[in-house]
Amino acid sequence: MTTPEPLGVLTFNLNNPSYERAERQLAWLATRPEHVLVLTETVASKGCRLLAERFTAAGYSVEFDEPPPGERGAMIVSKLPHIGPPPHDAVSYLPHRAPAITVKTEHGTLDVIGLYVPSRDATPAKIERKRRFLDACRAAIPPGTAPAARLILGDFNVLEPTHQPHYRFFQPFEYAFYTWLGEAGYRDAFRLLHPTADEYSWVGRTGDGYRYDHAFTSGTLGDQVAACSYVHEPRTDRLTDHSALSLQLAVTPVAPLLVSDPTTTPGPETDPLF
Repeated sequence: MTTPEPLGVLTFNLNNPSYERAERQLAWLATRPEHVLVLTETVASKGCRLLAERFTAAGYSVEFDEPPPGERGAMIVSKLPHIGPPPHDAVSYLPHRAPAITVKTEHGTLDVIGLYVPSRDATPAKIERKRRFLDACRAAIPPGTAPAARLILGDFNVLEPTHQPHYRFFQPFEYAFYTWLGEAGYRDAFRLLHPTADEYSWVGRTGDGYRYDHAFTSGTLGDQVAACSYVHEPRTDRLTDHSALSLQLAVTPVAPLLVSDPTTTPGPETDPLF
């Protein structure tokens, strides 16, 4: 008797890749075992189009609302077919930063919401932009106590209130989004398995670490978290400036797509006019 295959999800910050770096990222992502990839910090560029088009040509299901010029967003790449309508009302502000899909498992449907929360500096305009996006997420994302199983993951650009070290330049509204997720019935998957670990997904030039990349499960789905860990190879090998976060759920995916190797599948970008 074979053991059911756990459903794997990975979030990975692309860091606005050049075409050449996107090719290297594609090679790394093609080796990953996860069924669903949430790719953040996408842009309207040849590098991100390469990823979207190669994965699509290889048979993956791709959800990618290309950001407008000067903006950044997120992409979801899946070995599982998308089913049904969008799992929730679209985020009303900067919706290209919050793609969402629904996939089917033997335990029912699973909603996957990717988030790429804006970063900011100290200017009032950037602070208000980030605050407005987080408010729009609160308004659109259903409670974690709702019947549907749901994952919310990506680069949140916020820290947990108890983050060590503590950075004074983060504002209360940023910590409040992390707290709101818990109050809304979601659970930090990494903290479920590693309640006291100090691990970081982004490290500054001075060596200061930040746990920016997160995965949250709806309440009952948290009981199915089998593994959750940071994958530091992409950051240490300079594929990007973030570590990835990998999550495994003790639920069995249904009817995976027949996909091929995206690194060897020709895509539209091979056209000389691309």
